[in-house]
Amino acid sequence: MTATDKMTAKTKQAKGAAKETLGRAVGNERMTAEGRAERATSDLRQAASKADEALHR
Repeated sequence: MTATDKMTAKTKQAKGAAKETLGRAVGNERMTAEGRAERATSDLRQAASKADEALHR
């Protein structure tokens, strides 16, 4: 995973967390779920990246 990909994953992770928090604050279940999904997706990408880096060291 390149530095750009890592930065994109971190940005999406932060965006998802913000969306989830905002959704909870306003009581919007759909926004909360979307934020949770975005955060989970970026968490998985980050974990895959770390595993790939560990294998190639």
